[in-house]
Amino acid sequence: MKVAILGLGYVGFTAACCIASEGHEVIGIDVSARKVRMIREGRAPIVEPRVQELLEAGLAGGLIRADTAIGSHLDDCDLAIVCVGTPSAPDGSHNMGFIADVSRQIAEALRRGGRAAPLTVAYRSTIRPGTTEGLIAPIFRAALGDAADRLVRLVYNPEFLREGSAVEDYFAPPKIVIGTADGQPDPVMARLNAGLRAPVFVTGYREAEITKFIDNSWHAVKVAFANEIGRVCLALGISAGKVHEIFVSDTKLNISPAYLRPGSAFGGSCLPKDVRALQYIAADSGAATPLVDSLLRSNEAHKHRLFEYAAEGLAPGARILLAGLAFKAGTDDLRESPNVDLARKLLNAGFDLRIFDPGIDAEKLVGANLGYAYSHLPMLEALLVDRAAAEAGPWERVIGANATVALLDLPPGTDRRDLHPLP
Repeated sequence: MKVAILGLGYVGFTAACCIASEGHEVIGIDVSARKVRMIREGRAPIVEPRVQELLEAGLAGGLIRADTAIGSHLDDCDLAIVCVGTPSAPDGSHNMGFIADVSRQIAEALRRGGRAAPLTVAYRSTIRPGTTEGLIAPIFRAALGDAADRLVRLVYNPEFLREGSAVEDYFAPPKIVIGTADGQPDPVMARLNAGLRAPVFVTGYREAEITKFIDNSWHAVKVAFANEIGRVCLALGISAGKVHEIFVSDTKLNISPAYLRPGSAFGGSCLPKDVRALQYIAADSGAATPLVDSLLRSNEAHKHRLFEYAAEGLAPGARILLAGLAFKAGTDDLRESPNVDLARKLLNAGFDLRIFDPGIDAEKLVGANLGYAYSHLPMLEALLVDRAAAEAGPWERVIGANATVALLDLPPGTDRRDLHPLP
């Protein structure tokens, strides 16, 4: 098949590499000329295990191309996958501007082209239930008129990729969810997913659209619950690690250990945004969700407790090394990373802070990641140190904010506070 990917962020770029590795021809489209140039030159625009190798293989095989405009690329495509951003507004609602704009561009390209068969357009961006029917479909009908049903089939197909294991998750997803107008399978999506082994759910649009909100809010519930228990254990001198070990051993009633280990606050590009969005959707629909409404407050309380724990016993001016800034080790994603908040708190408290994270190169940050990093830590580049400087010290305390601290060879007796997980 020939597949167009619109939006080359984490989801879109990973999908492009994985789809090409299965022998499909992929054209990636993104408004960022820098991303497109990096891809053409064989340089992955994100830090994620295995994507660099997949990109190089795809380019070598002539299966991956990139461009900044749709142009005529859709004329002979079987599938277009939309992965543009849906940034969160202050009230938790999603900004649908990028979705609307790319939908109009696709519709215009179809209107100009001469397709004989309909194009399947699959949306993977996180959107409010009802968006496909209430926003996306009307855009195509307005642009294409009576030809809309002949030229396009709309699908909602949420993704379940975790940063740090996105390639693995693409090929072994926990489930595949396909939302269509009539709740029946789409043959093009069936071909795309033919090599994947996972439970498949074909539903109407709204059931598919709400899936990510439910999943990510549940993950946030688990993180917040585990961290609240961890704080109680810390206050009472109880080993949170041993309590966690006992708790997750019950796989019948306590479900699974995923997201349930006391440690860092939740962050990243999905959980905070989707919790805020579910709060907005619930309030807008008149549904009371007091537990969900408390998640972000609990997470903010945990961030502050981690700062207190990290700085405990130190006087302002103390030299501190923060090992790990991205919200997850092995990536460069700083969006809503709790470690960025921790760094700001330490700086505001007057500590002499330096940061080591091998996944972060300030010059390679792009897009929303770049904007978030410098709006929250404008002095980021000056704070970063390399491995040699991190290991040389001397530091009055080394704070392990994610698994990055395990990479360092620190002198015996180094004063460490590992926040992942709580002791």
